[in-house]
Amino acid sequence: MGSAVPLRTDYSATELRRLARRCSDNRQIRRLLALAAVYEGMNRTQAARIGGMDRQTLRDWVHQFNKHGPDGKTNAKGAGRPRRLNDEQMQELAQIVETGPDIEVDGVVRWRRIDLVRVMAERFGVECSERSMSDYLAELGFSNISGLPRHSKQDAGVIDAFKKLRQHAGSARS
Repeated sequence: MGSAVPLRTDYSATELRRLARRCSDNRQIRRLLALAAVYEGMNRTQAARIGGMDRQTLRDWVHQFNKHGPDGKTNAKGAGRPRRLNDEQMQELAQIVETGPDIEVDGVVRWRRIDLVRVMAERFGVECSERSMSDYLAELGFSNISGLPRHSKQDAGVIDAFKKLRQHAGSARS
């Protein structure tokens, strides 16, 4: 069985706990608290449990901490697949969504993701999934909002009377 990897000596448990309090990344907080427990003399298995990991993962984090310090425990964003739309196309997509569909040209009264996927393929020659379209829309700051369904036989007069009754009841309580 191997020996424990020593922690760097320029930090203490108190300093790591202070850093953890100021940190906003929950995963980094768990890592810092597990390392603080090691500094205090807790065995590595118990310290790993505090961080919600196994002993080997804690060992890997100790190596990262020794090499990069507390900032080495942040979650680096992976490169991932680059998006299929360039910045200019993203701005045009935002304009398309803001403007809304033209029923005569687009054949729809409101945009759905599947409609935007089709428009994107027609205008930009780029195909993507509905899921990717959701990511593009989120990146542009759009959210999914849909109106509540309305029954075809719903009586508007009954709704108005109900609203007036609710308003009157609310003002009577005040």
